[in-house]
Amino acid sequence: MSQHQSLADNLLRNSITRRQMLWLLGASALSGCASSPVGSGSILVGMSEDEEKAVDQKVAPQQFSQDLGAVQDAPINQYLTEVGQRLHSKSHRPQMPYSYRVLNANYVNAYTFPGGAMGVTRGILVDLDNEAELAALLGHELGHVNARHAAQRQGTAMVTQVAMTGVNIIGAVAGVGSLTDIGTQLGASVLLASYSRDNEREADSLGQEYMVRAGYPASGMVGLQQLLVDQQKESPGMLKTMFSTHPMSSERRDTARQLAESKYAASNTRDAGRDRFLDNTASLRRIKPTIDACQKGEVAMAGKAYGKAEEQFRTALKATPRDYAANVLMAKCLSVQDKDAQAMEYAQTATKIYPQEAQAQKMVGILALGQKDPAKAYEHLDRYDRLMPGDAGVTFLKGVSLEGLGRQQEAANQYAAYLKRTQKGKAAEYSYSRLQSWGYVK
Repeated sequence: MSQHQSLADNLLRNSITRRQMLWLLGASALSGCASSPVGSGSILVGMSEDEEKAVDQKVAPQQFSQDLGAVQDAPINQYLTEVGQRLHSKSHRPQMPYSYRVLNANYVNAYTFPGGAMGVTRGILVDLDNEAELAALLGHELGHVNARHAAQRQGTAMVTQVAMTGVNIIGAVAGVGSLTDIGTQLGASVLLASYSRDNEREADSLGQEYMVRAGYPASGMVGLQQLLVDQQKESPGMLKTMFSTHPMSSERRDTARQLAESKYAASNTRDAGRDRFLDNTASLRRIKPTIDACQKGEVAMAGKAYGKAEEQFRTALKATPRDYAANVLMAKCLSVQDKDAQAMEYAQTATKIYPQEAQAQKMVGILALGQKDPAKAYEHLDRYDRLMPGDAGVTFLKGVSLEGLGRQQEAANQYAAYLKRTQKGKAAEYSYSRLQSWGYVK
């Protein structure tokens, strides 16, 4: 059997069904009844506890990278972990593999995956006033994990979103799309399907219970909810993602206040930990002007006001030149405006600032393809692939890069690997056409 025929047979034999892909990702299509960990009777779930943990392992790293990775500040991440551990030790499911990190994302949000992998954006952290409000934020997310809200939804729907990460990435150099089409833009609002208002109420109630059990004043939940109500009125665009995943209302604030003044009234004489919070977050709060400018820039980007966005990112970089997030966002903003040479400078700077984070590597790779530099493109796309494996779109782009380098066999392997993930879309059509023209398939 020829090498070409072997590859073709492999491609056809190893094409997997959607159901098989879901199983590979640890998400069963089956559902069943389980006892609620928080004592509210039986609940209908779509994932077992092992599958909840598997989803975290497969999905969380991708989303955290989409949010530009954990901040390069070990003490802040350790502080968040310590507060989280204090809370989850008092929860209904202390055995879950909880983990905590502050993310470089500028939008206002916090989210957790079903197994307890949690991210808090720097955008919300710099707006909190004390440790009790931070405990309320983490407690709320712990409430979602402990009540198994993700498992109660159609668990497979979330994983399917991630299974398709990068599937529609199309390389302009291959002649099948524009550079603005390239890149996976899965925000938490897409990945973590919106919780119901009942889910939110339950998470609030559990979070307030956990923070009181852990020694915090229940008024911290009131402070958090008031902050969000105020910000929703003042800057609704900056909280769009938060409220798409966590429906907000003044009713939730009022409920928290009523509980703080009645059931948990005795807790409110406790220290809210303001000095401790300010001390432990000082380094991040020092760059709040940078974070604020990035927020405004991203809102402008979403509205396609690219010139305004560029101004905001320049303001951010003037204040903090070596801010990873600001450099990546500037690169994206310039690329959308077809200023690819300038964009490359910022993307390369970002890779030097934070070489362990994947997004800047992908950005350099994409821009290099646009500049007809397949060697550089492959180098950075391969780095991305090693840091964050599993992105089908990057597999395709590696194929394009290798084809540009004249390494046909290796390019064919990448195209075949891409087609194992998806057989639809322009990138799939292009991959198949190249394999066909090279004689690997008939």
